[in-house]
Amino acid sequence: WNFSPTMDVGRDARWSRIWESFGEDTYMNAEMGTAVVRGYQGDNHNAVGSNHTAACLKHYIGYGAPVSGKDRTPAIISENDLREKFFEPFRAAIVDGNALSIMVNSGMINGVSTHADYRLLTEWLKEDLNFDGVVVTDWADVQNLLSRDHIVHNYRDAVRVSINSGIDMVMEPYNIQFMPTLVDLVNSGEVSQERVNDAVRRVLRMKFRLGLFDKPYWSRHDYPDFGSAQHEAAAKAAADESITLLKNEKNILPIKQGSKILVAGPNANSMRTLNGGWSYSWQGEKTEEFAAQYNTIYEALSNKFGAGNVKLEEGVTYNMAGQYYEENDPTIDTAVSAAVDVDYIVLALGENSYCETPGNLEELSLSDNQIALALALQETGKPVILVLNEGRPRLIRKIEPGAKAIVHTYLPGNYGGDALADMLSGDINPSGKLPYTYPKFEQSLITYDHKPSQNLDQKMEGAYDYGAETSVQYPFGFGLSYTTFEYDNLQIDKKEFTPGETIVVSVDIKNTGKVAGKESLLLFTSDLVASLTPDVRRLRAFDKVELRPGENKTVSFTINADELAFVNADGKWTIEEGEFMIQVGGQAVITTCTETKIWDTPNR
Repeated sequence: WNFSPTMDVGRDARWSRIWESFGEDTYMNAEMGTAVVRGYQGDNHNAVGSNHTAACLKHYIGYGAPVSGKDRTPAIISENDLREKFFEPFRAAIVDGNALSIMVNSGMINGVSTHADYRLLTEWLKEDLNFDGVVVTDWADVQNLLSRDHIVHNYRDAVRVSINSGIDMVMEPYNIQFMPTLVDLVNSGEVSQERVNDAVRRVLRMKFRLGLFDKPYWSRHDYPDFGSAQHEAAAKAAADESITLLKNEKNILPIKQGSKILVAGPNANSMRTLNGGWSYSWQGEKTEEFAAQYNTIYEALSNKFGAGNVKLEEGVTYNMAGQYYEENDPTIDTAVSAAVDVDYIVLALGENSYCETPGNLEELSLSDNQIALALALQETGKPVILVLNEGRPRLIRKIEPGAKAIVHTYLPGNYGGDALADMLSGDINPSGKLPYTYPKFEQSLITYDHKPSQNLDQKMEGAYDYGAETSVQYPFGFGLSYTTFEYDNLQIDKKEFTPGETIVVSVDIKNTGKVAGKESLLLFTSDLVASLTPDVRRLRAFDKVELRPGENKTVSFTINADELAFVNADGKWTIEEGEFMIQVGGQAVITTCTETKIWDTPNR
């Protein structure tokens, strides 16, 4: 049983669990999360084989959008957004992926504690989706209804409310009175025997599906391939595909062999920062102890470019015994002095490892020490290649102009250093795309699917000519390559469509550069006029292709017209007559829906 995948739509860059999610987009979370569930559970969720495990979708629902940006704090989400954007990934992973369990959001939505929300746990999930899996609490969250949320008078009421709302299994680490309390509630009739039977049936059903009644215990010796070379190769490939090139001024990358390199920054020589939280231990603080056989960024660059050509002088280091954000006294002058005889500076900045509430922050910008280090190294005149190794997008606007190249590694794992070295040397052509909008200012946090009024291209007419303008560092889906791609000939098979029909979209893509490369094609749609102000655009499909220099391919997508629907002011799915723009790359076409449909079911 694996407490994964994290299906929270991460729509606030401040949140400490952005790195656990698949980003800010609903469709991407649904597609990626469903794929993970199928990978975990295999092809038959009723008979999960010995090489598979049960998935647990978390954290149902709205956990990734706290108003404060801090973990386990309240969210305010409109009814239509709750169903259209936050519920949809869970629905897809249940209906299409057959996920066997769900963990509940530790916070609250619109003032209602999710662990006490009968509507979301029973009606939306168990009744509307016919979900027959297990609903489990998060850590101590029955107790939290009493001690934190103050919606009950005593622990007995907390147990009663949560179980009657639809909780099947309780993660209760502290209060040993849970079981006798539940028994007493059943005896008094405050919790029905039927509700308990339903919960027990769900737990037993999952155990049967996992084969635990045939073989209740498993040994690591049953899995000789665990941690094998094959598994390590998969981890390296994932890092290769994910690393994202954000800036490459005058094609300064890749770095030529024989170059002299200074590696600096607090993330330069740390396996802990490459892995992040939930790695070897909860906060990731034990990673250095258990991952010493792998290569840090400095070690990987030394292996790639030669130990005699690469030197290390961090300038800023983390206090590994303190909180994730604590740093030691900087030695910036030493790092500046070390740059005298080098050709390049690879500056690895970002965050130390953290997880959940201990990862909360007060300021989204990189630390003052890291900014000072970057500015000082840029003053040397040596080209600075900024490497970001962070769980969420920390603000870099003060140091971005002076960086000749910027590479985002996210939390790439044990092979992240090797993947970065391969990418910087040109052995790998970067092909990653940002899964979120990278903010430029803390007061301009925005997602790509915002409303038109959130970012106006021009001022309003008249005396009152003020309009919102939101500046971002990098847009959702952005990522460069060592080659160039050209999009052409965007075609659709229907200029007009009705609900329920499919729309086939095709586009030509050509590698117009001199090296082979991979490109992720992102298909967006825009509902041009709707009864509720439409999002400026929504991701509806994506694909990734590899092209040799000069090679051209035609890529096709099939979209169900119903996927263009939205949830209206009455909470009902609807698709309305009118024009839709379909966009891939710089290409765009218009198609028209000729019929309005309003669903009379909760889900499409």
